[in-house]
Amino acid sequence: MEKIKQSKLFDTLSKKMVWGFIFLITLGTVFLSLPAATQGAQGTRFIDTVFTAASATCITGLTVVNTAQHWSFFGQVVILILSEIGALGYMTFAVLLFNIIRRNIGLSTQLMVKESLNLENLSDTKSVLKYVFGLSALFQIGGAILLAFDFVDRYGWKRGLYVSVYHSVMSFCNAGFDVFGDSLMGFRDDSYLLIVTIILIIGGGLGFLVWRDLLLFHERHRLSLNSKLTLVTTGTLFVVGFVLLLITEKDLSLLPKGTSWINRTVNTLFLSVTPRTAGLITLPTSDLQSGSVFLLMILMFVGGTPGSTAGGIKTTTFGVLMLQSIAQLRGKKDVEFSRRRFSQSNISRALLLVFLASIVIVLATLILTQTERIPKGFGLEYIVFEVLSAFGTVGLSLGLTPHLTVIGKIVIMLLMFIGRVGIFTSLYSLSKRQTKVNQIRYPEENILIG
Repeated sequence: MEKIKQSKLFDTLSKKMVWGFIFLITLGTVFLSLPAATQGAQGTRFIDTVFTAASATCITGLTVVNTAQHWSFFGQVVILILSEIGALGYMTFAVLLFNIIRRNIGLSTQLMVKESLNLENLSDTKSVLKYVFGLSALFQIGGAILLAFDFVDRYGWKRGLYVSVYHSVMSFCNAGFDVFGDSLMGFRDDSYLLIVTIILIIGGGLGFLVWRDLLLFHERHRLSLNSKLTLVTTGTLFVVGFVLLLITEKDLSLLPKGTSWINRTVNTLFLSVTPRTAGLITLPTSDLQSGSVFLLMILMFVGGTPGSTAGGIKTTTFGVLMLQSIAQLRGKKDVEFSRRRFSQSNISRALLLVFLASIVIVLATLILTQTERIPKGFGLEYIVFEVLSAFGTVGLSLGLTPHLTVIGKIVIMLLMFIGRVGIFTSLYSLSKRQTKVNQIRYPEENILIG
């Protein structure tokens, strides 16, 4: 009975979260539809307005119109606010509003926050929210100040401060929107700017629970199993991605011959970090080697950490399945890490998540192969890359998004939505499942596998 009650509660919360994000996208569409949101007398097709609002709310960064050239200052600010709310979760801002008006937070609100931040216990809600607001402010304000040293010198005080704040927020939120027109391609020789951006991307993608554990380590003298697995998996993916990109790109041979080894290294580091759902780029993605494009696809599929501003199947899911595979190959029954054993429900949930994600990606790819045109010189990767970018809420593109058909835009919007809200939350909110406790258990029998 207790499991049935918990299941019904989760279904209710899932529906509320889904409708909450739909409301935000709708609100963003209304504001971006206003004449003041575009530059000059430019109009925006309704589907493009919805797409932009969805991309911002789902902190993806895929764009059908150039953000710098199409949207006015007002429109860019709307995109900025949508990205901020989408990154931290609309329920987080609801709690902030309750605190401002000094109203107590109800149990249902706490449960919504718990689900949106992927918290294990309800008691963690209030303490984690303090870190969410504190760390978000620290990273974004600190990042804006550090970036101002660069941008103010380039653009002057007014434009420089605006660009610093915008880029800091988008980097930390892993949103991928830019006000330069070509992402960060014009700054590939600015190692200082790229390093600050890398720090902001990692800061947002690491997850608030992990940051809380790290900041409280001097008191607790231990890290949770979730934080340990996250740090190990993130570090491994970062190092392996960096080394493989050095090999596949031949030390970024596409850069001019006079480029220093420091800039080559920093650009490679950036290329290793940005597929983890950041979406900012210093090099044309379409000019990368096939091996690099394939590696970026893998990194986009994995994504960031649960409870962070990142998407994908998450580092913990990838880590658990890797450990499960290693344990099976070694003939071990239990999956162990850091003197702890993962529960079977954890492993089953990870397997289900990857299976469902694969099904969604395959279906989306099949649809887009029928509705979109693949340019000469590209193959199936032209579509698969975009699908993984949308699902992982990354924002990188091989060039398909600006040329999407209406059906293609709807498919990509759905992928961004599922990637941000979560595949379990999205599917549970749509299904009318009934949780049953099996009264009968049939005899067990094995089949041939492999």
